[in-house]
Amino acid sequence: MNRRGLIKSFAAVGLVSAVGACAQTETGDDIVDIAASNPDFSTLVAALQAADLVETLKGPGPFTVFAPTNAAFDALPAGTVETLLLPENKDQLVNILTYHVVPGAITSDQVIGQKLDVATVQGDTVRVNGTGGKYGAAVRVNDANVTSADIIATNGVIHVIDKVLLP
Repeated sequence: MNRRGLIKSFAAVGLVSAVGACAQTETGDDIVDIAASNPDFSTLVAALQAADLVETLKGPGPFTVFAPTNAAFDALPAGTVETLLLPENKDQLVNILTYHVVPGAITSDQVIGQKLDVATVQGDTVRVNGTGGKYGAAVRVNDANVTSADIIATNGVIHVIDKVLLP
């Protein structure tokens, strides 16, 4: 094969790979799909449903979600989750859940070594601390540890946290 043919072959492979990568992103799971497929997020998904935020977080985004696990919700005082899920407490639930969402897709590599105050969809800011010590989590959000970072969705990124953030 001559040099020109070899270059064309590499270009074709690159184009096919790029198209394949785009198709993969478009057909992947969004933030809600990922959360719903993980049993550790069943309380979060129930709260999103009660707050009517599912369609928003299935939207184009991008969003960064600090996702508390079931254990994080269980650590709240007894009866808190049940009370928040009541229809008459929807505004309070929306306030808490939107405090866990930041506009834009922020990955851990963007915060490592930094301390940042980041505006949430709720309107307040969270303190993101990427200067984790030798024995601490690499990234903290307020007083919650990020236990799993950079779960990439089609419309943003999820970071798993071990506490529910309260505004």
